[in-house]
Amino acid sequence: MRSSVRTTLGTLVGAFFLTATAFSLPAHAAEGEVSVFSTEFGPLTTYDNPVGCHKLPLDAHVLSNRTDRPVTIYADPFCVTPGLAVQPGFGAHVAPGSGSFSA
Repeated sequence: MRSSVRTTLGTLVGAFFLTATAFSLPAHAAEGEVSVFSTEFGPLTTYDNPVGCHKLPLDAHVLSNRTDRPVTIYADPFCVTPGLAVQPGFGAHVAPGSGSFSA
């Protein structure tokens, strides 16, 4: 009886550590760049090999995903609301205001 309890406990502890390790691995940066067009009077804002959440310029108009992974556009500046996925090689209009994107 003690042996089966130890085996079960050992299995659970091992599974916990494997799961915790898998979720704590650092995110890998998307390779490429995300470009944001705001107005004709200013340069593009570019994010090289983006990783994590990035606040968009207040006057952002169009986001272009030139990375190897999808990026998600959010309406809020903290990447917490439901978002719109933009596939590699595609772009999307960005709602005016304080949005963000994550890669």
